[in-house]
Amino acid sequence: MRAPYRGVPTPNKPRGSITANASVEDVTSQPERGIYANRTLNLRSVEAIGYDMDYTLIHYRTDEWEGSAFEHGRRLLAERGFPVHDVAFDADHYTQGLVIDLDLGNLVKATRFGYVIQAQHGTRQLTFDELRRAYAGVFVDLAEPRFRFLNTLFSISEAALYAQLVDRLDAGLLDGPLGYDELYRAVSSALDESHAVGTLKAEIAADPDRFCELDPETAETLLDQRLAGKRLLLITNSELPYTRAMMSYVFDRHLPSGSWRDLFDIVVVSASKPRFFAEDIPAFRVVDPDEGLLKPHPGLLEVGEIYHGACARLVEQSLGLDGAQILYAGDHLFGDVHVTKSVLRWRTALIMRELEAEIADAARFASDEEQLQRLMARKVELEDQVAQTRLANVRHDAAHNGQPTSDGPSVGKLLEQLRELDQQITPLAKAAAELGNPTWGPLMRAGNDKSLFARQVERYADVYTSRVANFGRRTPYAFLRAARTTLPHDVTPGDT
Repeated sequence: MRAPYRGVPTPNKPRGSITANASVEDVTSQPERGIYANRTLNLRSVEAIGYDMDYTLIHYRTDEWEGSAFEHGRRLLAERGFPVHDVAFDADHYTQGLVIDLDLGNLVKATRFGYVIQAQHGTRQLTFDELRRAYAGVFVDLAEPRFRFLNTLFSISEAALYAQLVDRLDAGLLDGPLGYDELYRAVSSALDESHAVGTLKAEIAADPDRFCELDPETAETLLDQRLAGKRLLLITNSELPYTRAMMSYVFDRHLPSGSWRDLFDIVVVSASKPRFFAEDIPAFRVVDPDEGLLKPHPGLLEVGEIYHGACARLVEQSLGLDGAQILYAGDHLFGDVHVTKSVLRWRTALIMRELEAEIADAARFASDEEQLQRLMARKVELEDQVAQTRLANVRHDAAHNGQPTSDGPSVGKLLEQLRELDQQITPLAKAAAELGNPTWGPLMRAGNDKSLFARQVERYADVYTSRVANFGRRTPYAFLRAARTTLPHDVTPGDT
């Protein structure tokens, strides 16, 4: 049995890292590196922390990873007779948090209540009138088979392939009969196979410099968590050869012992999440580190071993902990966070790397946002004046046998002021709608409302942040408080 690392972190901390002498102001000066709590989380009460690997402990350059996945999927579709020789990947045109409507072949963005506010059919953006006709009375319900939620960065290549093939289906270029739902299954199957056969991951492991963004603070964060007495777990769906190669590439250079294995009490590869969290899996195997063979393993999990399979309930039993004492961090909203919270009641952390760019964009837009809010407040006042004036006119006409009134501002003058105001609002509102992603806008917002993605994050992620290293900035002893939520009737200081 391999004993996990119990030493101290290297004294040569990376430049810019948070040290024991760092002030609270230093830690909170970068909001894009903050940890945001939906439910208060006391890290001192957490006894064990589990981590996903891909896009969690290891962050990939999305354009490179998803571009490569897109190309592997395109080749498989070409072999199956699909006309995909000229399809192209554009990472900026797609984002996670969208929903595929299998009935209509649309990509849609919805509010937290399921109202569709934006959609594209294939690669063409729907007009306002088309949107209204298509989705009047339709609410996006993720429980319906009609909708597929793109809830991970791995979905970006899927969305890009599907949208372009919808165009080809509409143009009569695909052999039929074939519906939008069957087309989705063909695209999804090709991408799943490209992941499963190993050629995609072999390409990444052969050239990790091209695909990975290294962050030495991540290793330091895990070392500090171990020093604070946390038991660390690695639970990944990736297979052992890929896990071993990528974890060595990312972590070994930053560790005193030179081995990523020393960070973790228990490692589970080929975990088959979300089944890992939702089901009791009696048959699993332990990896023999000397021979590289898989051997059946009855009983509890042992510290220092690598397991192929297993299940979350066995992790709890092996550690002697319940759900409230275990925090699990991952990037997949369903496979890592949703099932973990709803089935096990583990504490959950969602890793959202794109949050950094979104917060940075919002910070740069702050002064324009203030101006936009002032203009919108003025618009609300004018609209109310229009409504009040119309009512006053109706009352006057009724009292004076239809004679028009000359008292007060006319509706026409007020409407002219509104038109002038809209000319100032429109460019600011357009810029606000393009923050984060020029096509779909902010990940967590849908117009003035929260997005459907944000609603799922609220429900299932206790905390969310852009990267694992942000936990190091707050230390393993932090008390992460949930912010006070706002209600439409709340009185703000500026209102009194």
